[in-house]
Amino acid sequence: MAVVSKRTVSLPAEQSRYIDDLVAAGTYASASEVVRAGVRALQERDAAVERWLREDVAPVYDAMLDDPNRAIDAAEVFASIRAHHAERLKSKP
Repeated sequence: MAVVSKRTVSLPAEQSRYIDDLVAAGTYASASEVVRAGVRALQERDAAVERWLREDVAPVYDAMLDDPNRAIDAAEVFASIRAHHAERLKSKP
């Protein structure tokens, strides 16, 4: 069995009730299980953000550094978005 580290935490009443409700409903066996599930969810989210940054954002950033002419001026992008939005509003009944 893994080594267990005990922690004391303070929670707002709403979060405390939420944990109690999950345990009372049988969704989790204990408050500790709820907290472990929450920490696992945070770890998964952080890993997903890290993957996104490494696999999607960094390559585009590197490509932009290699060839700045690939960039589109922000004013041009916003003008295009505004025009697209205006067309969509016109087509609505």
